[in-house]
Amino acid sequence: MKILVVHASAGAGHTKAAEALYQGLIKNPANKVTIIDSLDYTSPSFKNLYRGSYTFFVTKIPGVWGFCFWLLDQDWLQPLVKLGRRIYNGCNAGKLEKLLKEENFDYIFSTHFLASEVAPALKRKGLITSKIVTIVTDFDVHRIWLAQGTDSYTVASPWTKEKIKSLGVDDKQIFVTGIPTDEKFARQFDKLEAKKKLGLEPNAFTVLMATGSFGTGPLEEILEALKGFQVVVVCGHNKALYEKLSQTQRPLVKILGLVNNMPDIMAAADVMVTKPGGLSISEALISFLPLIFFNPIPGQETNNIMVLKKYGIGISDCTIPQIADELQKFRSSPDLFVTAVKKTQLLACPNAVRDIIALIK
Repeated sequence: MKILVVHASAGAGHTKAAEALYQGLIKNPANKVTIIDSLDYTSPSFKNLYRGSYTFFVTKIPGVWGFCFWLLDQDWLQPLVKLGRRIYNGCNAGKLEKLLKEENFDYIFSTHFLASEVAPALKRKGLITSKIVTIVTDFDVHRIWLAQGTDSYTVASPWTKEKIKSLGVDDKQIFVTGIPTDEKFARQFDKLEAKKKLGLEPNAFTVLMATGSFGTGPLEEILEALKGFQVVVVCGHNKALYEKLSQTQRPLVKILGLVNNMPDIMAAADVMVTKPGGLSISEALISFLPLIFFNPIPGQETNNIMVLKKYGIGISDCTIPQIADELQKFRSSPDLFVTAVKKTQLLACPNAVRDIIALIK
């Protein structure tokens, strides 16, 4: 089976989902699997602009990003949006189109909406015969993910399925698999052993704070409010924050930069305070971590919060003192904490990779 897994390096979630799926697919020696960044098949200037503009909008002017996100999702604007994207992608993704036509993969698994527009456009013209599976990496669905010619959509939750059905996708094309995550998150961990492995106090209530791939958010202020808690801070790509926080030694606080052992860190934590990215949420749910959200990106992340609220998962819209208060409630009330942990199981999908691969016929 000749398979392509394609993502775009604009935000880490799309890439991590693709990598998790790729690792699952290559376990079958009958699969000839290729994984690519779709932006590598565009011009260098387009690639830099695509990455840079997204980073600029979500970190510097998130309100403008949120408005554009909302506007481009309006039903009345879709004919213009689809035409504009076809022209835009057609002009800039010629190398990607060439690859898809020359290889004519049996299956294309796309974790980003760029390839999820380009591949179906080729299929509509009869230029490829690939089965196209779009993997939506958030809990809500923006219309930008949808394209005629797509064979299947995989989504994060039953609510997400109903949402995509309401946008005109046939029920038989939609599969609730969850968002693909590294299989290491699904391993059974001993929490005390996980804490010891990381050099943490085994019996202390432990808070994991994470900034997401862009390393943004008021982590320094939140950390100041959490005196008395054991805290692990993952600064991600924010080297300046990592260096600043590392200069001050604090009891029960561990400062980390960009890590490759997040499954171990989540296994050691009791609660996660984080930005609400789709992959971060999925990893936390599999790890049975109650969630407190801060600094969401308007659009996809605020919508993620909206969907999780329907399942009673996650706490949001908190001031920094309120975040500390919520954590104190979890620490002092075992019943409240256990209830929150059980709710994570409603949407935890540890077998997402396996279930997506099962779509191959």
